[in-house]
Amino acid sequence: MEVKCQCGSVSFKTPTDAPIKLYHCHCTHCRRQSGSAYGTSAIFTSEALVPLSPELEEKMSVWSRPTGTEQSKATQGGTEEGGTEQGGTEESEANQGGMMECYFCKVCGNRVMHRARDSRGSERGTVSIKAGLVEGLKWEGGVHIHTSTAVVPVPEGAESWEEGPE
Repeated sequence: MEVKCQCGSVSFKTPTDAPIKLYHCHCTHCRRQSGSAYGTSAIFTSEALVPLSPELEEKMSVWSRPTGTEQSKATQGGTEEGGTEQGGTEESEANQGGMMECYFCKVCGNRVMHRARDSRGSERGTVSIKAGLVEGLKWEGGVHIHTSTAVVPVPEGAESWEEGPE
């Protein structure tokens, strides 16, 4: 699948044909970074994407922030951003004291993806790509997380977690 920022300057293929998991995160941090009721992230393996190609590295800026605080309840998958092998949240115990690298397009400012490091500085095997940038993404089956702070109702019957998946 193709990933494109709003202006099209940042463009790349996803590492696989489908994400490991799709999360709709209702935490305060995701609401603020998305400017919406929740942030949606598609979790992919970082294989073939990290490290970034020189071309992508030139087109994106990076902002790093600490994880493990109330303000850092964003989604990130992997065994990335401590969760389960199916994906998890950066608020897992293994992620306390880690860092989240947030990648943005230098031209339009779109947040493109996240990559996390645990408290030991180790990278996880996943990246969290902002789902609205992924062309052809299947939105069915997304998991709603951090619903204890949701500002809109979670669809009836949807898989959901008051905090992150355990």
